[in-house]
Amino acid sequence: MKRMLPLLMLTVFADVAASDVHILPLRERAAVIDRLLEDRIHSVLPAIMRRSGIDMWIIISREYNEDPVIRTFLPATWQSARRRTVLLIYDPGPGQSLETLAVARYGVGESFVKAWDKETHGEQWRRLAELIAAREPQRIGLNYSDEFALADGLSHTEYRLFREALPEPLRERIVSAEALAIGWLETRSAEEMKIYPQIVRIAHDIIAEGLSDAVIQPGVTTTNDVAWWYRDRIRELKLTTWFHPSVSLQRSDQPEIDAKQSIESRHDDSVIQPGDLLHVDFGITYLRLNTDTQQHAYLLRPGEVEAPQELQQAFARGNRLQDILTSQFKSGRTGNEILAASLAQAQREKIVASIYTHPIGYHGHAAGPTIGLWDQQGGVPGRGDYPLYPNTAHSIELYAESNVPSWGKTVRIKLEEDAYFDGENTGYIDGRQKSLHLIPREPAAQ
Repeated sequence: MKRMLPLLMLTVFADVAASDVHILPLRERAAVIDRLLEDRIHSVLPAIMRRSGIDMWIIISREYNEDPVIRTFLPATWQSARRRTVLLIYDPGPGQSLETLAVARYGVGESFVKAWDKETHGEQWRRLAELIAAREPQRIGLNYSDEFALADGLSHTEYRLFREALPEPLRERIVSAEALAIGWLETRSAEEMKIYPQIVRIAHDIIAEGLSDAVIQPGVTTTNDVAWWYRDRIRELKLTTWFHPSVSLQRSDQPEIDAKQSIESRHDDSVIQPGDLLHVDFGITYLRLNTDTQQHAYLLRPGEVEAPQELQQAFARGNRLQDILTSQFKSGRTGNEILAASLAQAQREKIVASIYTHPIGYHGHAAGPTIGLWDQQGGVPGRGDYPLYPNTAHSIELYAESNVPSWGKTVRIKLEEDAYFDGENTGYIDGRQKSLHLIPREPAAQ
């Protein structure tokens, strides 16, 4: 009988610091990962295969040259594919269970049963061709794609050898598995969504810990000091990150810069001072799921107990832009359609906006519809033409510009929070930042 780990072990409470969060030991993480994977194979994969119209999916990888998709099918104890690993997934039709085989030296996890033995069946490619021919699939999906890197993991050599192994009639049935691969990667299961809020909570807690006077000493600490503190803190908690955190600032006497310069300056090493508006971009990977968050903090000047009203209003405008964007999430709309509708509404409300939202899940910049890029606000050909599906997670990433008269220039409120679309509604997985973090947290009484 499977050992079931209680989800309560992952619970993170809102008033508990990241240092007090119970993060599972590696052995227990592996059990959770494998349980989630087995559940996904039964609860997610059949519907995605039927939606894509592909009745056989062949995923091929050689060790250390892994297809991004095959990595999501490997058990937690596998760090890579072994030798040449071939997964065969066959859908015999409605009302019947998927057949999942490993045409490889080893079985793969609990679901992929070993279906090739070299001493019994002979050469691996010949055995794969026999298994395919016996099932007579109508459409054989392979992972190649012009638009999506995550669905383009089949190497040229493996494609050539696979085609050569098939009888001529079956070669004509090979199709791109782009829609199937993206659907598999982007769809979040009900079991994953019991866990995801707690993963995002951990990330939120670490961000808040870094944006405090426990880490930042105005006049001494630099933005890079804080960025590297985040890296160290992630390792202390036995977590990993999928990108290097960035910490940047805006201040009243700083020359105004454009969006491109703003992005390029995120790793500048500036000494943090009272009156600065700090920005953090941060993410973690835990239980194979990723987070991506951008938040802001304000360094109180002597005598201040809150951020200037102009900055609070600017922040509220950023929240409003988030609301505009998520209100446009409708099943079947493409990323480009959501982008255009959101920017049009922002313009009507006189919000100077830029939207560059992406899916989140197994990868940081994950599979699914791209909703703008910071340098492509007119739409993104290809990836932006992909439709929005239910049960998907997205990093709501954007900025809103606001004029701050006392600073004599505009500021950019750059926000990013992870959200979940259930087909009808879009909600933040662990809430969102609604006011600026203040440093120090509780100003001394005046």
